[in-house]
Amino acid sequence: MDTTEKQIEKIVDTILADYECGRDIDRIDLNCQPDRDTVVDMIEKLRRIVFPGFSREKNYRIYNARHNLSMLMEDVMFNLSRQIARVLGDEETGKALSLRFFSQIPKVRAMVQTDLQAAFDGDPAASGKEEIIFSYPGLFAITVYRLAHELHTLGVPMLPRMMTEYAHSITGIDIHPGAAIGEYFFIDHGTGIVIGETTVIGKNVKIYQGVTLGGLSTKGGQSLRGSRRHPTIGDNVTIYANATILGGDTVIGSGSVIGASAFLTDSVAPDTRVSIESQPLRFKTKP
Repeated sequence: MDTTEKQIEKIVDTILADYECGRDIDRIDLNCQPDRDTVVDMIEKLRRIVFPGFSREKNYRIYNARHNLSMLMEDVMFNLSRQIARVLGDEETGKALSLRFFSQIPKVRAMVQTDLQAAFDGDPAASGKEEIIFSYPGLFAITVYRLAHELHTLGVPMLPRMMTEYAHSITGIDIHPGAAIGEYFFIDHGTGIVIGETTVIGKNVKIYQGVTLGGLSTKGGQSLRGSRRHPTIGDNVTIYANATILGGDTVIGSGSVIGASAFLTDSVAPDTRVSIESQPLRFKTKP
């Protein structure tokens, strides 16, 4: 063994010894943890179930709806059951919750249809609904959220957050699976949006890029778990780019419009327009 190999072996021994410290980061029992690659694969297959005519599985040679759906469901249900069993430590519970989740797919699809309609109605740049399904990051993030929210509602830990964080990594849109979001929800552009865990959003709400619906303070850390920390947004509200709305007691009344870059920690009455006064602009031409 040459000098380099000996040095590598010594370093390996040192790191293995470091694993024995008993810290959170030292766990190596991977069979008890969810697998991120499997979760991502499930998301893509669940999206095929939600939008059946917008993808083709190359491995399926029979293009029959029942056949394809059965194969997809069998695949996803098997993996979902195993992932739930990993985080809960109970195979039978994993199977039962997986079945309950799939029973909610028609409900999820009904909500996604309203989101698709809201995107089409709200964006004159959309040439058609097919374009929105194939290319709009907002609809992608909302669809993954709708699926993850059902798992969250069933009490499944970790997996829903992994799902929405995958969508976050792809789209720049961060929606916590615990948020409650009504139908006809439209995210325009989307990058930089943050929607916190206890946010409540009504029907027909439209938000633009950079909007934060967040907590007023996180100094309390874990002591705040389970409390209402994020705002409530009423029906038919529009929130323009980079607006920030914070706090569990903050309610934006139905029909209100929140202007770009507004910062709110107090409630707003229904049918109110909130905007920042125009700042003076200074123009200087070159001599």
